[in-house]
Amino acid sequence: MAFNSIHFMLFFPVVLAVYWSLRRSAVLRVAFLLLASYYFYMSWNVLYAGLILGSTALDFFVAKGMYTTDNSRRRRVLLIASLAGNLGILLVFKYYNFFVDSVAASLGLSTNVAASARHSLLLPVGISFYTFQSLSYTIDVYRGRIRPTSSFLKFALFVSFFPQLVAGPIVRASQFLPQLERRARFDDRAAEAGLARIIGGLFKKICIADVLGATLVDPAFGNPSACGSWTLLMAMYGYAFQIYYDFSAYSDIAIGAAKMMGFDLPINFNRPYTATSMRDFWRRWHISLSTWLRDYLYIPLGGGRGSAWKVVRNLTIVMLLGGLWHGAAWGFVLWGAVHGLLLGAGRIFRNYTGIDADRADQPAVSRVARIAVSFHLAAGCFVLFRAEDFATVTAYFSTLASLTPDAAPVSPAAWVVLVIAACLEWGPRGWIDTFTETYLRLPSPAQACLITGNLLIFAAVGGGGAPFIYFQF
Repeated sequence: MAFNSIHFMLFFPVVLAVYWSLRRSAVLRVAFLLLASYYFYMSWNVLYAGLILGSTALDFFVAKGMYTTDNSRRRRVLLIASLAGNLGILLVFKYYNFFVDSVAASLGLSTNVAASARHSLLLPVGISFYTFQSLSYTIDVYRGRIRPTSSFLKFALFVSFFPQLVAGPIVRASQFLPQLERRARFDDRAAEAGLARIIGGLFKKICIADVLGATLVDPAFGNPSACGSWTLLMAMYGYAFQIYYDFSAYSDIAIGAAKMMGFDLPINFNRPYTATSMRDFWRRWHISLSTWLRDYLYIPLGGGRGSAWKVVRNLTIVMLLGGLWHGAAWGFVLWGAVHGLLLGAGRIFRNYTGIDADRADQPAVSRVARIAVSFHLAAGCFVLFRAEDFATVTAYFSTLASLTPDAAPVSPAAWVVLVIAACLEWGPRGWIDTFTETYLRLPSPAQACLITGNLLIFAAVGGGGAPFIYFQF
């Protein structure tokens, strides 16, 4: 079930109504949300809900076992069981075929041999997200940072909470479980703010991301050799905005839906294209993943301790695995590796020059220049992310560099949406907040009219309802 589908528009109001009618009973409220979350997931595939349930049961009992024993060896064994179980499922469903194809290619085996060893299992939607979320719980219990919950229902809801189940944000147990202990109180203003965030997310998805994909990005990446250099440059910018507005739209809708039910989810994006370095970019882009990688991988590897070259090694390893997390393809691995090298280069530059590109007191001209450089680095890397194979990457960058003239101009719709996307990202932050506050102060009938108008626009522009990009991860 996608957020931009009629199914969700019917499902969510029913969930809201029943949820708030059960506000006097914490057990019934949690049980209902759990059932709704499993229904949400099973609307895609009934059988694969068993994977979430299995992962939930494993980590619930592993965490209880670790907490009730002082035997360090037993605690390590239990943690390894959690890691092996969760990552094993992820490896089988997401990476097994990629491993088979890579080994076959390296050994020069025929495609028939590789095909005979591949499985035909569907990739479970959201598996990378809920796996990392569940693993963070057992690791935090192992480290003694949190106490395990005694309620299986509450833990199961933490793992499967439907607003952020499929594409995040990746939530920590320390952020979510305490909210289940609060008394449920309906807040009109919070509900209105949540609804406004949902509408804003749908606007990002339908009116920006999907339009850029259909009018500019998909044609250019489908056959870059047939395009001119100017079109490819605009398509590079277009995909940078498409993936950002598509993914941040999902996060906004998830945060808004949760807020309407009284839950606070962490932000996942903070205007990443205003970053002044790649380090700053990763502080603003997919924040729940970058902080997860920092806390559970980068710091255990040594983090920023040691020589500059050890730090570069740590950053490269983390970003390689971060790239592989996004998808089982060498393009994602290369994307992660390039980001790791850029982060490492930035670290070495700061160490040897003492210049911090992210300092707040830098001159305006310098800041604008660094934002421009960081944006182009990120956009260029996203070509690796979007391209189907290395042949497409080669054709794309070679045609872009050749200054080939365009046979046809970029469509007016793409130009308009590119300008809107750029203005929303690089315009003053305050005017968006002012617009939201103005909306929240309007009488309910006026808000209803605005929402209805937006929904009609979405229906007119939306077409077939393109899936969210991050559903495949």
